[in-house]
Amino acid sequence: MSALAQNPPQEGKAPRLRVSYGAVKRGTLWLLGASSGLALVEPSPYEIAFLLTLFVFALTGIRFSQKLLPLAVLLLGYNLGGIFSLIPWMSDGDSVRFTAVSVYLMITAVFIAGIMSQDAAGRLETLRRGYLFAAWVAGFAAILGYFDIAGLGSVFTLYGRASGTFKDPNVLGPYLVLPIVYVLQRILTGQAGMMRGLITLSIPLAALFLGFSRGAWGVLVVSTAMMIALTFLTAPNASSRGRIVAMSLIALVAMIAALLVALSFEDIRNVFDTRASLDQDYDQGVTGRFGNQLRAIPMLLDAPNGFGPLQFRWIFNQADPHNVYINAFASYGWLGGLSWISLMVATCYVGWRLVFRPGPTQLHAIAIWSVLFVTILQGFQIDSDHWRHLYLMLGLVWGLAALGPQDGAAEDRP
Repeated sequence: MSALAQNPPQEGKAPRLRVSYGAVKRGTLWLLGASSGLALVEPSPYEIAFLLTLFVFALTGIRFSQKLLPLAVLLLGYNLGGIFSLIPWMSDGDSVRFTAVSVYLMITAVFIAGIMSQDAAGRLETLRRGYLFAAWVAGFAAILGYFDIAGLGSVFTLYGRASGTFKDPNVLGPYLVLPIVYVLQRILTGQAGMMRGLITLSIPLAALFLGFSRGAWGVLVVSTAMMIALTFLTAPNASSRGRIVAMSLIALVAMIAALLVALSFEDIRNVFDTRASLDQDYDQGVTGRFGNQLRAIPMLLDAPNGFGPLQFRWIFNQADPHNVYINAFASYGWLGGLSWISLMVATCYVGWRLVFRPGPTQLHAIAIWSVLFVTILQGFQIDSDHWRHLYLMLGLVWGLAALGPQDGAAEDRP
């Protein structure tokens, strides 16, 4: 007997709309990814979206694998160091907020890692789509600002550089790298056509370029090269490897052509020439960026509790460390600094093992790890400890690495 005969529809009653828990969870994850690029106000929409996502997932429970303990313990040690370092500066509102944001970001990373235990492939794809949407919004705003369309230059630029929906172009650029690498990977593997893929890339790539962040340019180039190499090495057959090589060459030619067109505009070329130089005024001398870092090291060796959150700038000419590892010791003390370095080393061990593990999430893992690994290295050049996308990638890599043979199955209960 058919299901319809067993449950005949009743006259005058409309059929009930049934929405699965899995669909609701994916919806909140898309919203989380889509709001991740809006950072002009505090608290940002991302904070609100995260609380909503946490609430929705908490209703049905979140499973945390024991394999996530290193992530949780090291992040906890990092933040405990920050809290101890904060004690003498409790009256400083900026320092208190800085420490609170660090604790909040720790929670986001552990949460993201935990939710990968079920429906990992589906949740990754949902986050990818939301993140790409956010990259388009941030990139479009950056382009509008750079060309001062509708007078938006004062809102979406900083010092003549595109910053979009971020406060700093040096954060906008690295944020855009992951969606760009993701789209390039889909072109290489045939998941997206060349023309459609290049159109999808156009806005985020243009915005990243117009941000004139040397760090972001470097992260994009090295992450892309790493993604291509890993995708090639893990390709299932010779035909796939041939496609990867061919598509990589075509994409490279297209991007070089786009760069030449951009540099044909004198205003853009002038800023590019200035920013492309590795020798910047603020890097030079005893009181420059690198001079401050060298002077800080012996001082930190005598300061187990560090200088205090955000106090580095008041000791060294109102300049931040521009090195996340030095900042870890300066703002979080020895406990925080050692915890952060240990976390980065452990993450490298986990990430490199992850990308060579076959499975339905391997391509996702390659794209994410290619960007995260280079971002970890970029930490020697910039303070990245409050980048939301860094903690998102940390959580994803650890969450995927914790998956066992029976984990990550689709979850779509009514």
